[in-house]
Amino acid sequence: MEKYKNTSHLKRQMQIDALFRISTRFFAFFVLAMLLGILFSLLVGSLPALKHFGWGFLTSTEWDPVAENFGALVPIYGTLMTSFIALLIGVPVSFGIALFLTELSPPWLKRPLGIAVELLAGIPSIIYGMWGLFVFAPWFGDHIQPWIIDNMGELPLIGFLFQGAPMGIGIFTAGLILAIMVIPFIASVMRDVFEVVPPMLKESAYGLGATTWEVVRNVVLPYTKTGVIGGIMLGLGRALGETMAVTFVIGNSTIFASGLFDAGNSIASSLANEFAEATSELHLSALISLGLILFFITFVVLACSKLLLLQLKKQEGRHS
Repeated sequence: MEKYKNTSHLKRQMQIDALFRISTRFFAFFVLAMLLGILFSLLVGSLPALKHFGWGFLTSTEWDPVAENFGALVPIYGTLMTSFIALLIGVPVSFGIALFLTELSPPWLKRPLGIAVELLAGIPSIIYGMWGLFVFAPWFGDHIQPWIIDNMGELPLIGFLFQGAPMGIGIFTAGLILAIMVIPFIASVMRDVFEVVPPMLKESAYGLGATTWEVVRNVVLPYTKTGVIGGIMLGLGRALGETMAVTFVIGNSTIFASGLFDAGNSIASSLANEFAEATSELHLSALISLGLILFFITFVVLACSKLLLLQLKKQEGRHS
């Protein structure tokens, strides 16, 4: 009798285990099918525009819905430039926040400051956009932009980037708002990975006379480089796809921006502004083509980050 019960229990456990494997495999392939379905729908929707404009769609700066002449260069440039500015500002600030919380902060301040940083990630993007348009942009245009234009507008090679009228809104402002939005994500990931470093490694380095920066550079960062890069990629993904906050402050201009203070456009803001009003088939197809380009940019960024992580993993232990 006891042997029969054990056999029945083992059979039931095997059935549950088989059901678990089948269900997990189903959900994995379901996600892949959804990804392929999205890609297929974007390809089908963008075919009219791609056939009509060809490769010139990627290099043209024209965007005229009346004449049905469309080009993607302005939104592509705005998307890449605002994301680059966001990372250029957000990564060092996030690194400083994570370093302070894990290595320098007094114990009584560590928890409330960490919670405050994480709460910033929960603020809706439209709130960031409204704050940027009604509070930050006027202050930035009145007090900061004039000083930057006067002192950096005449610099060789890069001076043209900081010329223009101090309107407050533009590509640079959108990048700043994006930086504020991605800082909580990157800082939280960096803080979490910094905290998993074994204390013995850091204490050994301190015992040998290393400074805090030397410990971070030679112990913490090599140990957590995979997580740090993952956090940066998470922030970049947020910056590339952000819609409402950028729409509020980028200026939504279809003219190519020669400077950072000029009004521009991004792929996400173009879709938000025009998708509901697109009446012609070619206009709608051009907007779907922008979505396909954003999908491709995101895929390339994630693929490059994965290759970088694999390369770093191959090099582990070579110098030791």
